[in-house]
Amino acid sequence: MPHNIVFLDRGTIPPDVAVPAPAFEHRWTDYERTRPDEVVGRCRDASIVIVNKVPLTGPMIEALPGLRMIAVAATGTDQIDLDTARAKRIVVSNVRGYATTTVPEHVFALMLALRRSLPAYRASVLDGAWQKSGQFCYFDHPIHDLGGATLAIVGAGSIGGAVARRAEAFGMKVVLAGRKGEATTRPGYVDFDAALASADVISLHCPLSESTRGLIGAREFALMKRRPILINTARGGLVDEGALTQALETGQISGAAFDVASPEPPPADHPLMKLTARSDFILTPHIAWASREAAAALVGQLIENMEAFAAGAPRNVVGR
Repeated sequence: MPHNIVFLDRGTIPPDVAVPAPAFEHRWTDYERTRPDEVVGRCRDASIVIVNKVPLTGPMIEALPGLRMIAVAATGTDQIDLDTARAKRIVVSNVRGYATTTVPEHVFALMLALRRSLPAYRASVLDGAWQKSGQFCYFDHPIHDLGGATLAIVGAGSIGGAVARRAEAFGMKVVLAGRKGEATTRPGYVDFDAALASADVISLHCPLSESTRGLIGAREFALMKRRPILINTARGGLVDEGALTQALETGQISGAAFDVASPEPPPADHPLMKLTARSDFILTPHIAWASREAAAALVGQLIENMEAFAAGAPRNVVGR
């Protein structure tokens, strides 16, 4: 019997990246995007559901008796009720390791832009400051090298590790932050609070979970003695956005760059949207992962995951 595959948010894959058909008998239905209230109706007859960011809650999964696999077109699975999926013996497979070039490169684009005050200088050039300066250059905004600066990485998985290797090539000192609140710091890591206190740049690369939600808040910003820049290409919920606003306004940090928000897209009155006029803040629309090369690798792995499941040997299973 052929598998019935439903892709709930095909619009999360760039349109010029082809999604090939898996090499097993199937029917396939694409939806550009799907609201939560549309999930059950669209997946009622599905045996495989492909999802990127559409939530699959426990009640939704319970209402889909034919569902056998959730193929996640991403690494993060915080939008899926994994406990219910496990109880129903539904395989959940995610995509891994595809973004170890694209995300670190985006991190360094943001890092360099803020350390060298590029948004501020671009705005001043547009405002005529170069002509007004009366000389070949001017020094209205601070410029700092990456070489010699300390980078604290929070979340030293495959992407965090790739960021660390690039940082070392720039001549940065890299410290890996231990888990917040742990009594004993693991070998090779630095106490979480000490890492924040020593950093010139902090980059977040941990998943969003109950233990990491609000990981960086007012208490943590108060620890940042060197007025670092904060970069978040992981998940919006890791940072208390109200505390971030205060940290920027009071000069506790020198700048921040986010590629993520909570929710996404953020509404017009969202705290991050209110910061976008500042030259020390950069907001990009969750596209750190989205180089054409990385998107093609993601799609290839997504299809391989489904083919492995159909062959009876599921791979990249979450929770194993």
